[in-house]
Amino acid sequence: MDLRRLRDTPRSFASWTLAHGVQRALIGRGARKGDLIARMVMDPSLREDPFGAYEELRSRGLISANDLISASVDHAVCNEVLRSDAFGTAGGQGELPKPLQWLHHKVIDPDALGPVDPPSMLAVDPPLHTRYRKQVARAFTARKVGRMGDRVGEVAAGLLDELAGSGEFDLVDRYASQLPVTVIADLLGVPEDDRGRLLALGNEAAITLDPGLSWRQFRQAEDALRELHTWFRAHVERITANPGDDLISHLTQLEGPDRLDQVELHQVGLLVLAAGFETTVNLISNAVELLDRHPDQLRWLQENPDGWGNAVDEVLRHQSPVQLTLRIALRETEVAGKTFAPGHGILLYVGGANRDPAVFEDPARFDVTRANADQHLAFSAGVHYCLGASLARLEAAVALRALYERFPDLHVSGPAERRPTRVLRGYERLPVRTVRFSA
Repeated sequence: MDLRRLRDTPRSFASWTLAHGVQRALIGRGARKGDLIARMVMDPSLREDPFGAYEELRSRGLISANDLISASVDHAVCNEVLRSDAFGTAGGQGELPKPLQWLHHKVIDPDALGPVDPPSMLAVDPPLHTRYRKQVARAFTARKVGRMGDRVGEVAAGLLDELAGSGEFDLVDRYASQLPVTVIADLLGVPEDDRGRLLALGNEAAITLDPGLSWRQFRQAEDALRELHTWFRAHVERITANPGDDLISHLTQLEGPDRLDQVELHQVGLLVLAAGFETTVNLISNAVELLDRHPDQLRWLQENPDGWGNAVDEVLRHQSPVQLTLRIALRETEVAGKTFAPGHGILLYVGGANRDPAVFEDPARFDVTRANADQHLAFSAGVHYCLGASLARLEAAVALRALYERFPDLHVSGPAERRPTRVLRGYERLPVRTVRFSA
């Protein structure tokens, strides 16, 4: 066994206990008693297909609650909470009592910080969040994203050239993951030789977004996070010695009050790296699976290629790559007639909100021509609205149009395998074939 891993086990176990172990025990007990909110977190069958549970939760009212937490699938409630300055992330693990939250921040290893640990932008509120976001936003302006269209098309064409003649392949491994990781790696100045390993490590670490991890899951993800931090430290050293026009070069050269310390730089840079491909991988693979089940929709898009942008929004609505997020009341406030005390949490199931019949007509129906598809909350809302939303939309639209122009008869050819995550919804494996065989 690695000596450092052995030495750090007590610290890791303390961190897991505070961040996951206690809530796993409490949520597990609730799930065994049949509590719906607890089952939505713990039941493997509801991870695979959560939509029936969303409708059951919807039937109980705008906001439901158990002894631990509240939850909602209502579009108006989710939108209000996401935009309200009375709610926030509360510094990560905000659902913990303040003393335990403080203790967790003390015991966690800085070399194993994940995407929901401060100072990640997912785990901090303004003004700290505003400070980080201002610097990263420079890489995602409308002008810069617009200029990236040609590069996205170039990457897509190169990947499709490599797939020509393959017949059958795993769409996730060979295309849906390779395109966004190449684009975000360009943005961050990542050498081509490092991209495959970073993709694998990002996939292993992504489960830390989920609540109530087992000790085994946490330990495996922590190993991936440590390796990511080790790589990033070396990457920053390379960039500092030879800066370029990429985002990391910009972040390393900040001065004065904008300057990031090493922990901040790691968390901001690694979040941009992981978020830059995680959502888009799921978006592209979800789209291909949906279009395979709705060939009439695919035919319409092939005849009306200007519709790919709206189709991407409909995929985001129908099969949201991010299914839920947590917000904590920062002060006493009221939402939909319910009073929230400071520190009380609410699970916002955006995957359910995006099927709210009060907003979307016949919401379970997949319709690439839906007029209000872009009213989804798949990219969140408010101060935490996804910085890379425009880039993700661009990548998916270009990738899907190019894929079906090159392989118009592409279809799913074998059993698909969902990712073992609750927050992120997508495919681990999606076998496809480029030619249909007639009898």
